Amino acid sequence: MFVTLLKFAGNGAVAPEFMAAHNDWIAQGFADGAFLCVGALAPNAGGAILAAGESRADHDARIAADPFVTQGIVSAETHEIDPKRTVPALDFLKLPA
Repeated sequence: MFVTLLKFAGNGAVAPEFMAAHNDWIAQGFADGAFLCVGALAPNAGGAILAAGESRADHDARIAADPFVTQGIVSAETHEIDPKRTVPALDFLKLPA
């Protein structure tokens, strides 16, 4: 499982120009079954993505393809998590022992 923080970088002025492409990229992440949750970092600091179901290399490639990343609007920082305990609804995140 991955948590990726997308923090605003120096090129925020062009964000509106790339918002539709960024939203399409997010929609594709959900359609592919990779994204579990996407939301904003408060207050207005960027965004966060909870993802699972693909390798680290595939996840990193997906993040690198985000138009906000390619345009320098955000910088991405990904952390890999190995869930050990979850509520029952999230048991699918635990790796086999």
